[in-house]
Amino acid sequence: MKRRVAAGILWAACAACLAWTGAARAQAGPGSVMRVETRGVRLPLYAVWRPDAVATLVLYSGGNGGYGAIGAGGWPSSQNFLVRSAPLFAAQPFNVVLVGLAPDLRELDGHARLGDSHAQDNQAIFKAIKEKSPAPLWLVGTSMGTVSVAAAAIRDAAAPAGGDIAGIVLTSTVTAYKREGAVPTQDIGKIRVPVLVMHHLRDTCGICRPWEAKTLAGRMGGAPVVKTLMVEGGGDPGGDPCGPLDHHGFIGMEQQAVEQIANWIRHPVP
Repeated sequence: MKRRVAAGILWAACAACLAWTGAARAQAGPGSVMRVETRGVRLPLYAVWRPDAVATLVLYSGGNGGYGAIGAGGWPSSQNFLVRSAPLFAAQPFNVVLVGLAPDLRELDGHARLGDSHAQDNQAIFKAIKEKSPAPLWLVGTSMGTVSVAAAAIRDAAAPAGGDIAGIVLTSTVTAYKREGAVPTQDIGKIRVPVLVMHHLRDTCGICRPWEAKTLAGRMGGAPVVKTLMVEGGGDPGGDPCGPLDHHGFIGMEQQAVEQIANWIRHPVP
């Protein structure tokens, strides 16, 4: 009996230890700023590295780009969906890299996101990441960030020595043809990696219309897998319909959105 009790205590202690370890891993701490040399300037990245990472996510925010100032908790303070959800992504088994704004660029509009300077910056980013971790590289963009991600994937497909990118995720995709760089205006049929398109059905942003996002998969015949995920939920939207705190930014459903993205990246299926 004593042996059974002792074994039970030992098992409970081990279980508690494992549970604590799992909790510690799930609560990834804040990352740090690193700077990458590119085009004679130093581009800031905010990065969280994990020894158990199964992928590295490179997050491209919307609007004018960047991740804002570092807040008191050690995380970037921008309210952009991807930036404010960075701790949730880092709680998954992923390295997480937020792309900052190059010091010689005031903003990343559509023209800049399609340009050679941005492409050079991306190559410098990818090289720096690969020097830190061998985990597969996934690009995730939201709103105007989808312009950057689509353009990078198209260029990556044309790389003579093979591409760097394992897959891409487009959230709240820019679809309106009037906006320079809109994803449907790019040659997305050349993309050769798995693609997830995620959009909120109640997104009322005039340049990111849900019904147009649904048509993107049919334009990506070169991708081995394309998944269109139209989501609902969240709550308390307010302010600019193209802003981060409305359905356009998956307000009130950040955890759900991150989990759906993370699950698909681990198992990309149609």
